This record gives sequence, C-alpha cells and structure tokens, in this order.
Amino acid sequence: MAAFALILLLFLAMISYSDAVYCLCNAGASERELQTNIDYACGHADCSGILQNGACYNPNTVRDHCNFAVNSYYQRLGQAPGSCNFSGTATVSSTPPSNLAPGCVYLSTPSSNNTLSPPRGTGGNTFPGTSPPAFLGPSSSTPNSISGVRMHWMLHLLMVIVSSCVIQSGLKARLL
Repeated sequence: MAAFALILLLFLAMISYSDAVYCLCNAGASERELQTNIDYACGHADCSGILQNGACYNPNTVRDHCNFAVNSYYQRLGQAPGSCNFSGTATVSSTPPSNLAPGCVYLSTPSSNNTLSPPRGTGGNTFPGTSPPAFLGPSSSTPNSISGVRMHWMLHLLMVIVSSCVIQSGLKARLL
C-alpha cells in the first residue's frame, strides 16, 4: 500500500510540473558583457518593464536588467535553440530570479509574437547601442529546455520504483 501511495505521489508531481523556462545572465559575466546583452536584447524585444517607472525597474542593477532583457528576447524568439546563449553569458533556468519587485512578471513561455523586428534606434524609450554583436545566433549545442531532461528522470525513477514494487510483491508471494 505504501508503494502505491509513493507511485501516486510521483505521478501527481509530474502532472503539476511546470514547463516554465527562463533565460538569465550568468553570475560570472562582467558588467560590460551584461550591458551588451541588454543593448542587443532590448533592440529586439520589449524591455519596457525595466525602463524607469517600469514594473521590473527595481532592483536597479545591470545584472537584474540583463536578466529581464535576455529573458524577454528568449521568449520573443519562442525559446529557440541558441537564443539564450549570448556568447556563454546567459543560460536557461527553471526558476525566475528570486528578487523580483512586486508586480514584476517574467515571461516563462514563448510570447505570442515571436518574430523579430529590426533593431530600434536610440530615440523614444529604447536603449542606445542596439547594433547586434557578432556572437548572437544559434551557437550553442546545449539543450535549451530543462523540463525535458527533468521529465525523463522522473519517469525513469517511477519505472524503477514500480519495478521494485513488482519484484517485492513477487518475492512475498513465493514466501507465502
């Protein structure tokens, strides 16, 4: 009976699992690299949330603004392979940053409009310096989705548990 409860618990955990995937800047990236990421990503995606008085303006750090910008870009491109690479200065994560301001929402699924517009100029509410750096584009062979790997291992664990239960029940039947 305990084995059945464990199997049911694992099954329910898999059902409630979220496929949320975020693109975040790496901790080891320099402020210059982070700013380059912001400039490029905001030239191609909506960064209005990190403009002054935007819902995600605070915390007002280059790293936090970079997280918002590269994630916005990544979701705008439909989580396309390589779109969260930024020359190794960003990576995918299954959790958003922990220090979000109240009211700040990070997209975790591809946005409905995932076609790129040409880079915007420096006028209006865009960021300066939006010419694309040479490093962007599909240059990473690393899978961009953590959810598929996690689901694979959860199913593997479930099969091991079920197999163990079947073997144990077979052994008990022989002993009786």
